[in-house]
Amino acid sequence: MDMEQPFASEWSGRIRQVEIGATKNEGGTRQKTYRVGGRTNLPFLEGAQEKPLVALEICDDPKFWSSIVLSYTGDVTEDAGTWAREVEVTYGADLVRLYLTSTRRKEFQDMASLRQTIENVLQSTGLPLIIEGSHEPSMDSEVFRICGEAAAGERALLGTAESDRYRSVAAAALAYGHSVIAQSPIDINLAKQLNILLHEIDVPPDRIVMDPYTGTLGYGFEYSYSVMERIRTAALKGDADLAMPMISSAIDSLNVKEVREAPQDVRDEMAIMWEYYAALSAAVAGAEIVCVRHPRTVGRLQETFQRLVGAA
Repeated sequence: MDMEQPFASEWSGRIRQVEIGATKNEGGTRQKTYRVGGRTNLPFLEGAQEKPLVALEICDDPKFWSSIVLSYTGDVTEDAGTWAREVEVTYGADLVRLYLTSTRRKEFQDMASLRQTIENVLQSTGLPLIIEGSHEPSMDSEVFRICGEAAAGERALLGTAESDRYRSVAAAALAYGHSVIAQSPIDINLAKQLNILLHEIDVPPDRIVMDPYTGTLGYGFEYSYSVMERIRTAALKGDADLAMPMISSAIDSLNVKEVREAPQDVRDEMAIMWEYYAALSAAVAGAEIVCVRHPRTVGRLQETFQRLVGAA
């Protein structure tokens, strides 16, 4: 056995690459871009690998956000553009993931504000952007059109396509040059089926990022991990319908009882560690992008990923 590569394996498959972000020379305004995917082996085990990317999640209406994050960040969250700038300059994340939480307001109709928010964020940061549109089916068509149009040329990642709600986001991605997050409910067969559905309406495989859905630690994460691991090994064995990069966000990490009820003096640390271990485990299972909400989680993950990649 070659002792310098004790985990060397022969795989027939390769994870497709998806480009996120576009520089000025490519028709966008981003200061950096990424190609996620491309692996021919399991994470952190052998050979040269790109470290997973860390996205920090923000929103346009903090009323729907974690009080733990809001108490830490202060009034920066009152403006999405200012918040996005902090994501890049102060917190050092690789990507900004913008949730348009304002669409959750009762009887929301202010579509013009969504465009302004996206444009504000794009002007405030040079990082590539992930945009999460409406969670209300009746708004999908208009909201995703605005998302795609406002970020035209920037090669953003739009979310989220689901088995019964994928045509609107796919149409926006195709019309304006973006990629799509395909989310399935912790099931390898449903994940594959959704990729096939998107391909059948002409979304190229190299413009799909899979989200198998991630439970949080102690609340279903173990099952999420096993599904992600099965997706990744199936892809490396040659299943082309599963050979897309993965994104993971354990969005309920800051809402679990253990974090909510932690003593005030350790609550931040508890929240950070709950996110950290979920994101780290997701990366080990195969996620190329992990998403968190507490700014202090970002640096810890990046440092750990750098060490793991350096040791590969």
